[in-house]
Amino acid sequence: MEFNDDLDDVEIAPTNVDVDKVKGLMYDLIKALGEDPEREGLKNTPHRVSRMFTELLSGYTTDPQQVINGALFNINYDEMVLVRDIEFYSLCEHHMLPFLGRAHVAYLPAGKVIGLSKIPRIVDMYARRLQVQERMTRQIADFLQKTLQPQGVAVVVEAVHLCSMMRGVKKHDARMTTSAMHGAFRANLATRQEFLDNISRGAKPLQF
Repeated sequence: MEFNDDLDDVEIAPTNVDVDKVKGLMYDLIKALGEDPEREGLKNTPHRVSRMFTELLSGYTTDPQQVINGALFNINYDEMVLVRDIEFYSLCEHHMLPFLGRAHVAYLPAGKVIGLSKIPRIVDMYARRLQVQERMTRQIADFLQKTLQPQGVAVVVEAVHLCSMMRGVKKHDARMTTSAMHGAFRANLATRQEFLDNISRGAKPLQF
């Protein structure tokens, strides 16, 4: 089958984790790796892993309307709203190893704002899936643009990927940065630069 690395959200269908099936698969995987799934340290590992996936992949079944929970407010404010340094953890879909980092999210309201706590929840909704960083960045920006219909949205995501730190090229200090811009942030250089200056001011290097 031809490999398809399309970044569209529609390629990933929301699903619930089949805990019992994952337990069985993990039991077989441990055996296939040459270990004894019945020994003390591994006996409950299939159960723990299956439960872990229900949390790490909860973004598939998260209801966006419940995330927002009515926290959209009409307000006469049109200056930049920025939430920076939002920690997130996700799983790379290529090797199912974690990638983790920070997201910086900004928008220019057009008569409507969203509750402060909702933006980190939106980040988590897309991070808690099998992901690639590029897709996740775009999904966050697209969701806010559609929900708020602001003058513009900007999202920058910085992350370290364990698949490149633990295996392959083994570059421990490599960082990946992705961005997605809509509206004024894409069209207006000064607006975009103000956002980038704000997230770089006082920024600390990723440390994990």
